[in-house]
Amino acid sequence: MVAGQPHTWPEMPAAARVVTDFLANLRLTGDAVAARRLFADRVSAHQVVAETDETVVRRPEEYADHVADMVAANGPFQIQVEELLVEGDHVYVRWHQQGWTDPNAGVDAARRPLREAASAVYRVAEGRIQEYWIQIDRLGALRQLTDSTTSPQEKK
Repeated sequence: MVAGQPHTWPEMPAAARVVTDFLANLRLTGDAVAARRLFADRVSAHQVVAETDETVVRRPEEYADHVADMVAANGPFQIQVEELLVEGDHVYVRWHQQGWTDPNAGVDAARRPLREAASAVYRVAEGRIQEYWIQIDRLGALRQLTDSTTSPQEKK
């Protein structure tokens, strides 16, 4: 997926259009205008962090800032959508995102490629994302960060 170019197909369900628009225009860039258009006033993000569940409630501008901070630290990244399923107002997306390690994170001073697997279910109502459930392979990312002798490409 390329920033600013959401996936579309004929007769694409409205909920899927919102989610692909979100991925291409907000998740990749932190675009605050896209955040106000695609997010409800308060969005609950149900996240799996390590072995615990956590719910974070964000306003559109807060989510845009969150992504902008991520892009500033790690540089631009890409998303490759592997699967997208729609059932009514719920959209399931499984993807890989690829970017760079943050040399300021304190784990490794080198800037190296970083690839993470993720999946999420988004609930869309009134043309906006209302809440979502997300899982990101943080352990796989941590292994890439802490293994300073082998690059992610060499492990394949």
